[in-house]
Amino acid sequence: MKIGNYSIDQKSPVFIIAELSANHNGSLETAIETIKAAKRAGADCIKLQTYTADTITIDCNKEDFLIKGTIWEGKNLYQLYQEAHTPWDWHQALFDMAREVGLICFSSPFDKTAVDFLESLHTPAYKIASFEITDIPLIEYVASKGKPVIISTGIATSEDIELALDACHRMGNLDIALLKCTSSYPAPIEEANICMIKDMADRYNVITGLSDHTMGSTAPVVATCFGAKIIEKHFILDRSIGGPDASFSMNESEFSEMVKAVRETEKAIGVVDYKLTDKQRKGRDFSRSLYVVEDIKAGELITEKNVRSIRPGFGMHPKDLSQCLNKVASQDASKGDRFHFGIIQ
Repeated sequence: MKIGNYSIDQKSPVFIIAELSANHNGSLETAIETIKAAKRAGADCIKLQTYTADTITIDCNKEDFLIKGTIWEGKNLYQLYQEAHTPWDWHQALFDMAREVGLICFSSPFDKTAVDFLESLHTPAYKIASFEITDIPLIEYVASKGKPVIISTGIATSEDIELALDACHRMGNLDIALLKCTSSYPAPIEEANICMIKDMADRYNVITGLSDHTMGSTAPVVATCFGAKIIEKHFILDRSIGGPDASFSMNESEFSEMVKAVRETEKAIGVVDYKLTDKQRKGRDFSRSLYVVEDIKAGELITEKNVRSIRPGFGMHPKDLSQCLNKVASQDASKGDRFHFGIIQ
C-alpha cells in the first residue's frame, strides 16, 4: 500500500496518523496550528473528517436520534455533528498546509458528495470510519476511485468485515487496510483486544493497524508488537480548548511521547537473526569457559577441584568438561591457565 510518498508494508515503519476530527473547535486557525503541531510531534499524516450535519443525519429529536450513554449525552446527532464537522471550505487550506509542512493529508468521507469533493482535492487515500463499515454503497463508491482504503472495525462483526472487503474487491480495489478499533470514547484499555491485529492480518491477508481511543501510549506500543503498520490517534493542540473529542485526544507532548515509544518499540522488535553482532561477540569474553583453578602437576588427575567452568570465556567450551575429568595430566598447568586438550594428551 502506498499513500502519497509513504509505502506501507510489513517491513516499513509504522504509519502514524494524527486525527484532527473536531479538535479545531470551530477555528480554521486552530486547525492549521494543529497540523503544524502534529508535524512537530512526529506524525506522518493528518486526517480530516468530511461531512456536514445534513450529510450524516437529520435534525430530529425523536428518541432514536438522542445520544445516550456517552460523553455527548444530552445532544441529538444533528447537534453533535453540527458542532464537530470540519467546514468544507477549509479543506483546501488544510491540505495545502499539510503539504507545506511535509505531512500526508486525507479524510474520512461520510457520503458520496464528500467523496466527490475529496477527489477534487486529489486525496491520496480514504478512511472508512467505524460506524460506516456497514454502509456498503459508500464503501463501493470509495473503492471505485482506485485509491488505498483504510477501514476501521470498531463496531464490526466478522461478517461486516467480509462484506466491506467484498465491496472493495467488487470494485477491483485490493489496496485495503483494516484497523482494530474500540468504539468507546475514551475506550477502556481492557477492551482494546490488540491481539486481533495479527489475527485480522492472517485471516484477511491485509495490512492491519490500530485506531485507538484508549488513554495513553500503551495500546499503540502493544499494537506495534503485534504487527500494526498503521496507528491513528486523535490529536489536539490543548484539551483546555474543549470540543467534542477533546477528552480522549492527545496533546503535542503526549503524542510526541507516543511516537517515541512506537519508534523505540520498532527498534526493540528488530529481526529474527541468530548471528551475533560484533558487540555480542565481544560480550562472549564474559561468558564461561574451562580454566585451571589449582596448580596441576604432570601425572595428576583432572578433577572438578582443579578444572572448572568460570568466567572469562577464552578457554575451552564447558561442554567438553566431562571428556576431561579423571584423565591424567600430561604436563604441568598453573592456576589461571586456559584449559585445553593438550594438557591431557
